[in-house]
Amino acid sequence: MKITVIGTGYVGLVAGLGFSKWGNEVVCLDVDKEKIENLQQGICPIYEPGATTQLKDGLASGRLRFTADTELAVRHGEIIFIAVGTPEQTDGSADLSFVYTAADCIAKYADSDKIVVDKSTVPVGTAHDLSCYIQKILHSQDKRIHIDVASNPEFLREGRAVGDFNNPDRIVLGVSSEYAKERLTVLYSPFFRSNKPVIITTPETAEMIKYASNAFLATKITFINEIANLCEQVGADIGQVAAAMGKDGRISPKFLHPGPGYGGSCFPKDTKALAAIGERFAAPQTIVESVIRANEKQKKRAAGRVKRRFPSGARLAVLGLSFKPETDDIRESPAIEIVNSLLEEGSFILQLYDPKAMENARRAVNGPMQNMIWCTSANAAVADVDAILIPTEGGEFTSLDFDKIGKNMRQKVLFDFRNIYGKERLEKLGFEYYGTGFNPERENR
Repeated sequence: MKITVIGTGYVGLVAGLGFSKWGNEVVCLDVDKEKIENLQQGICPIYEPGATTQLKDGLASGRLRFTADTELAVRHGEIIFIAVGTPEQTDGSADLSFVYTAADCIAKYADSDKIVVDKSTVPVGTAHDLSCYIQKILHSQDKRIHIDVASNPEFLREGRAVGDFNNPDRIVLGVSSEYAKERLTVLYSPFFRSNKPVIITTPETAEMIKYASNAFLATKITFINEIANLCEQVGADIGQVAAAMGKDGRISPKFLHPGPGYGGSCFPKDTKALAAIGERFAAPQTIVESVIRANEKQKKRAAGRVKRRFPSGARLAVLGLSFKPETDDIRESPAIEIVNSLLEEGSFILQLYDPKAMENARRAVNGPMQNMIWCTSANAAVADVDAILIPTEGGEFTSLDFDKIGKNMRQKVLFDFRNIYGKERLEKLGFEYYGTGFNPERENR
């Protein structure tokens, strides 16, 4: 099939790579000409495991092309995916200006019937509104063509997006015509053959599924964070609490890992957008609103614990700056918020390291240059510090040699915000251990 993808961010690029891998002829469109030139040369603009390999394979096969030529891209695709950004506005609602710009281009250059599929995360009712908007433009231009608008939300995890696209938990297709249903069913036929769940529903339901899914996961994270905060005060073991909860099949162990709060490009934006939708339709999402507030407090709480332990400042190592492992994305990263909060004090010297996100982090961190030391390895970051902070889990931070590291520290203090290491193990090595849900001050009373 001939596929066009508008937008080459995380969602659009991964979708384009996946569709071409299945044997489709794919053209990816973006207004950023420098990005397009890099992609044509096989240079991937994002860090995502497997993406560079699929990019080069797609280019070599001739099935994958990148262009800044809007007319070429629109006329190429029988199915056109809109995968542009829907950033948060000041009131928390989603900004759809990029979506409607894409719709303008489609209406202007389409010369045959098309199926337009919204992969961007958009408010409920957007597919219907887009359909009316496009048809109005076509009518004004006296174009005798029909454009179906469908919804196909993505459920990709950054750091695992390529794998998730090719091995999804489910596919959601929100369609309003038999024709769109038939063509999208053909496109996604590899998943029908492998018995993956494919939910075919209305566009409105598909749009709601996306928001409800992300809001529920954000709620689950926030719930276990608040339970962890209570465990700190009453002396309970959050590790055992979460493990026991996870044994209940109705709950499951996933997303029951306490930490300094959720971040990234989806959960913060989507929870706020869902709350704004609820307000618009007089159906308040009070739980989600509470989750948003609690998550902001959790990020501040993490930095506050460090400040209370070192009221006069200290030299600290910060290991992990992205919002999660295996990505260079620092959007809404709890680690960045912790770093900026500490730098505001002016009395902390921070030795910073992340295996993937250093370049992006440099642009996001605010503070005196003399208070920041950008390190090239974890070993360099932890040398001669008073404490180590681990706000991002995974990767090389799961196997640090604290017996060796401790010998080169001024003080042996660890803020293990992701509870990667056991409290007992670190205390045996002489460390003062602060985890999420563990409070040595409480235990020593």
